[in-house]
Amino acid sequence: MKNFKSIKTIKLLALLFVANIAAVSCSSDDDGDDHGHHHDEELITTVTYRLTNGTDVVTLEFQDLDGDGSAAPTYDISGPLTANTTYTGSIQLLNETENPADNITEEVQNEGDEHEFFISSSISDIAITKTDVDENGNPIGIESSLTTGNAGTGTLTVILKHEPTKPNDGTADGAGGSTDVQVTFNIEVQ
Repeated sequence: MKNFKSIKTIKLLALLFVANIAAVSCSSDDDGDDHGHHHDEELITTVTYRLTNGTDVVTLEFQDLDGDGSAAPTYDISGPLTANTTYTGSIQLLNETENPADNITEEVQNEGDEHEFFISSSISDIAITKTDVDENGNPIGIESSLTTGNAGTGTLTVILKHEPTKPNDGTADGAGGSTDVQVTFNIEVQ
């Protein structure tokens, strides 16, 4: 009787082991493979949104060199935006824990069909349009046009989504996917 229980236990353990291997090898959530695309999550320590109207340059920069460490991130805004002005915008993402810094923007551009930036403002007079597209003609948002209206204060949020639905409704909430980075700046339009 004792040998029968041992054989039964061994068979059960073997079955559980095989089932576990099958579950792990089929899971796309654990291996970073989304829809046939391998995605290594990159550390993004610095987000820079550079806006120029041809003569003036306004830079919004977020930096968190220790990632989830104890040091607080820094926000640097070089100045206010000018009312009733159109700016050309460009986003740069860096991992500055590497030497030299790793330019994550290049990966986002190369994998444009897997990424999209969403830029929004709480100031209703600001309009933002993505001006670059991926290989399928869908927006990426590394490059943009930002037009200000009347003077005001508020926020500007930059979100990078990985594997969003494309095309989408133009909002980060409506695009699905996962958020690679989200940064909110306090801005002023004068």
